[in-house]
Amino acid sequence: MQAPPCLSSPATGKEATGGLDDTQLRSLEERLTYLRELEQRRDVVLESIRAQGKLTPELEQSILQADSKTLLEDLYLPYKPKRRTKAQIAREAGLEPLAAALLKDRQTIPEKLARDYIDAEKEIADAEAALAGARQIIMEDVSEQAALLQELRERVWEQGILQSAVVRGKDAEGAKFSDYFDYREAIRKIPSHRALALFRGRNENILNLTLQPSADPDSPHRIHEQRVARHLDVRGNDLPGDVWMAETARLAWKIKLFTRIDLDLKTRLRESAEEEAIKVFASNLRDLLLAAPAGRKTTMGLDPGLRTGVKVAIVDATGKLLDTATIYPHAPQKKWQQALAELAAMGST
Repeated sequence: MQAPPCLSSPATGKEATGGLDDTQLRSLEERLTYLRELEQRRDVVLESIRAQGKLTPELEQSILQADSKTLLEDLYLPYKPKRRTKAQIAREAGLEPLAAALLKDRQTIPEKLARDYIDAEKEIADAEAALAGARQIIMEDVSEQAALLQELRERVWEQGILQSAVVRGKDAEGAKFSDYFDYREAIRKIPSHRALALFRGRNENILNLTLQPSADPDSPHRIHEQRVARHLDVRGNDLPGDVWMAETARLAWKIKLFTRIDLDLKTRLRESAEEEAIKVFASNLRDLLLAAPAGRKTTMGLDPGLRTGVKVAIVDATGKLLDTATIYPHAPQKKWQQALAELAAMGST
């Protein structure tokens, strides 16, 4: 059976992309890949939360509006299947009501509230054990608050200081990293080449990298601990419950929130540095590829094409553009002789 005739020729090359160059096309391809992965992950997250029976209309809307993988994972964190945590064990032991009571009542002594939850069968031997379990529940709940986590992450990015120090006994072995044996710089200001050197030193077990969450030399964690305390409505008075909750806020920041933020921001710095390094390499390679292939000589270049013609350009010994033309030696025009004449005319100028 004979195929039907083609009514119009399909767009090819730059016609199909609106004249976008290779760099623009690559950026679009990378962004498209990211968005496709984001949508696939969004579907997985929605299905997981829906299967748990915990997908509210408000949560679904927040997930649908999440425009980055980081924000999506922050929203999913409270519902993400996880191995059995101390907080989960405490919930199974029936300590969630105690955690709620501690959050609500700051005047009653916490130990007094906890006495009602002592249960040897559930391995809650005393009030101290009950309070420890309730604290784990509150700490985990705080660490899974997407808005708070995002705020603290960006605050540490703006204020944090990355420090490096040589691993004990590695001075001679790591001499090439000597510039970073005692180094500190604002994490958001570290240029890509220094960031990559720091991570190489860490990977080779020469450097220890430490992130200080603020520039305060005496108490770099204090400002962030205070933010968590405000989230838990700690008012800074001497009420027994407030004092206990202030310590809970400090531990929630140190053990839960900062541990994750430290990993997130080091990953962010490394990925940003790698991306910048690739751009620099591409720029250098571009200059190399665009260098005069025959040295300082007048050069004619031809970009082959059939229906759209062969593009011709001539540059002088310094790379200055002298002339351009489009010739049509091939089908369907087949203007072979005319093309030769045009090339000869261009070459004689």
